[in-house]
Amino acid sequence: MYHRNGYPFRHPDGHSSTSVPFHQGRDISPILLRQIAKDIGTTVREFISNR
Repeated sequence: MYHRNGYPFRHPDGHSSTSVPFHQGRDISPILLRQIAKDIGTTVREFISNR
């Protein structure tokens, strides 16, 4: 399910979530990627492996 230009990501523990921006053909900046991981209480490595 997409919300505007992003999609919801729920941490595997089920307690936290955030909206991850999605723009076709564009990458997420490393700074934004770290902030998203921090918002949902995970590491960048865990976030990428659970996408």
